[in-house]
Amino acid sequence: MARVHKRRMFVICVFISGAVLIMSLVLYALRQNINLFYTPQQLRLAKIGLSTRVRVGGLVVPGSIQQQAGLTVRFKITDYTEDLELEYTGILPDLFREGQGVVALGSLAADNIFKAQQILAKHDENYMPPELVNGLKDVT
Repeated sequence: MARVHKRRMFVICVFISGAVLIMSLVLYALRQNINLFYTPQQLRLAKIGLSTRVRVGGLVVPGSIQQQAGLTVRFKITDYTEDLELEYTGILPDLFREGQGVVALGSLAADNIFKAQQILAKHDENYMPPELVNGLKDVT
């Protein structure tokens, strides 16, 4: 192989190695910001750690909303297979109500109650997050 070919091969190998290193560092940095979506049944089966932040979604179980002290609310969501109890402190979205789809961001506590930091309600009567629709189709 000529000297020019060896130099080109070296430059190409250095470029590819650098690109792989950069992509690896970016993916490693973003792994903490990735929020997975689980239905209550998937959350139980996945055995998620207690401090892991995840998104969980389902339909609010009718009759399960309980007002606690202050702005704290407890309610259950379902995927029609399993229920999951959630606790949220804050102002709920205007569209939040029984029988409506919600997505909550938070973590599972030791008492198997999902401590939500954020609650998202569906936008109108026809909208449901695609992950929730697919999750509900998987369990039915």
